[in-house]
Formats: sequence, C-alpha cells, structure tokens
Amino acid sequence: MGRRIKKLKKIRIHREGTNTLTVSMLAIVAVAALLWCYFDSKVPFWSFVVLFGTVWTVVLNFYRCPKRYFEGDTERVVVAPADGKIVVIEEVDENEYFHDRRLMISIFMSLFNVHANWFPVDGKVVSVVHKDGNFHKAWLPKASEENEHADVMIETPEGERVLCRQIAGAMARRIVTYAKPGEECYIDEHLGFIKLGSRVDVYLPLGTEVCVKMGQCTTGDLTVIAKLK
Repeated sequence: MGRRIKKLKKIRIHREGTNTLTVSMLAIVAVAALLWCYFDSKVPFWSFVVLFGTVWTVVLNFYRCPKRYFEGDTERVVVAPADGKIVVIEEVDENEYFHDRRLMISIFMSLFNVHANWFPVDGKVVSVVHKDGNFHKAWLPKASEENEHADVMIETPEGERVLCRQIAGAMARRIVTYAKPGEECYIDEHLGFIKLGSRVDVYLPLGTEVCVKMGQCTTGDLTVIAKLK
C-alpha cells in the first residue's frame, strides 16, 4: 500500500462554489451593464468592475482545485492535508478518542489558500463525526475543541490510527467532508472542503518524526509534515 495507488475519486471541488460564483458573476455583469448604459461618465462603470471584479477573483481563488500527485513512497508518510501555515506543533492530551497523549500538528488556512482538504495518510476510514460548536478565531488554542468541527479517523496499513480534524473559524461556517466510514482512502484523494477556510489538525502517535517547523507554509498533498515511526 506504500506503492503509489492511483485511485482518485471523481470529486470536483468547484461544485462547492458553482452556485456562488455563477450567481455573483451574473449580478456583476447585470449591474455593470446598467452602469454602462445609464451613465455618460464611465467612471462608475470602471470603478464597479475593478472593485467587484477583484472580490470575485478572490472568491474564485479559494474555490479552485489544483490537481496534485504526491511523488514517492507513501508508506508511513504523513502529508499536509491543507494549504496554509503551521501554527501548532505540540503534544496534547486527547481524551475523546485515544485517551492518551498525541502529537498535534495544526495548519491554518487563510482567505488566499486553496480550501480543499486531502487525506494525510493511506489507510481505511474508521469513523467520521461532525460536531456543532462555536466559531472562535481558528488560530486560538480553544478552537480545536470548542469550534464546530468534523473528525475523520483513519487507520493506516500498519495499524496506526491518525485523526484529521477539520475546524470551522470565525468566517468559515460550512465544513464539507467527503470521507465515508469503511472506505479505503489514499494520499492524493480529497478528504473534504472548508468554505472560506479555517484550520486542520492532525493527531499522530508519540514518537512520530516531525518534518516541519512552526510558521512553515505547507502545500496540501505535497508537503511531508511527519513520518510515522
């Protein structure tokens, strides 16, 4: 299973933003047409086009879905489940699933990052649990437990269990999880999507080799963040 397995799901992340992008584009075109036709001066038209065109481009940016393939052996490798920046690397007490201490690595996604999430390891999905909660700022320590989040438990071929937690933030109000209990999952596959982005935590066994540092930028499905012992 460490061998590269090309079993990509036919998921189009852009479907999460299709309605938003289509409706907003039609609205921008309609208003721009009115400004062009009913004002002799073209200043209102160009001001509107530049302002809302920029906003629409930013929205388009976080609904994009780059095709990525991890090059190399995936055995015991943990890849970044999201684009963003490493904001936490620490040992924590995890009392909900493991009831022991775990190594937690957290990635914060900004408005300008790709907002798709990838599976961090090869394995089998053991469980998927969605929990309602608050919408604290994602970089706060309490966000991991108190914010709305979705937990995906994965068991690797070696029998290690890895928890990947999608966390909502102050702006992100919708978490989409594609993972289904009982299915096999692989690096290169999409785990889910967080609209407007937020944070993803990965809980790993103690003794795992950390391959990133605080503040480092990550590329989802490409950056190796750790190696299981």
